[in-house]
Amino acid sequence: CNGDGCQLLLNSKEEEEEGNAAVQLCDHELITSTQHGLLNPCSQRGRLQGHRAHDHDLEQDGFSKNPFFHGIIAEVPEQHKTKEGHTKIGYALYFYAYSSWSGRAIYMEDLYVMPEFRGKGVGKALMSKVAQLGLAAGCHQLNFAVLDWNKPSMDFYLSQGCFDITDTMGYHCLRCEGEALKHLAQL
Repeated sequence: CNGDGCQLLLNSKEEEEEGNAAVQLCDHELITSTQHGLLNPCSQRGRLQGHRAHDHDLEQDGFSKNPFFHGIIAEVPEQHKTKEGHTKIGYALYFYAYSSWSGRAIYMEDLYVMPEFRGKGVGKALMSKVAQLGLAAGCHQLNFAVLDWNKPSMDFYLSQGCFDITDTMGYHCLRCEGEALKHLAQL
């Protein structure tokens, strides 16, 4: 990623070369990364509430025969590891979706890069790979949400040609979870 020797690891069966970024089989690298605090960084800041996925959930949901999500990990060589000794420095989680208006879509659930590696092209490389996978699968759009307090991320996404559909499309992002979800399922 941007000459720093970063590589992207996929939880797919394919391997390919792409400039400076090598795309390789991810296997359970994403799962072991949770033990080092790479996943769920927002929950560590106390900003998010509700159900939180655990290692078991991630393993079952991402690496089963029919995964609910796919993941990409950005990893640097040993000589660029963090002061804590981590080489896995970012990730993107995505899944395929469908829009009755525009057809196939890819949804990027998470894009995270450790703070000390931001501004070095890692996030752009991860997001670019998600976009490439979406186009290869016949997707017409990449969708994702950004927390309203995360201005640096919003600025990054806008700089990549993305646009905010909140006002123009008139959508509100809604959720049903916990007891409300259980109650709704009983109807």
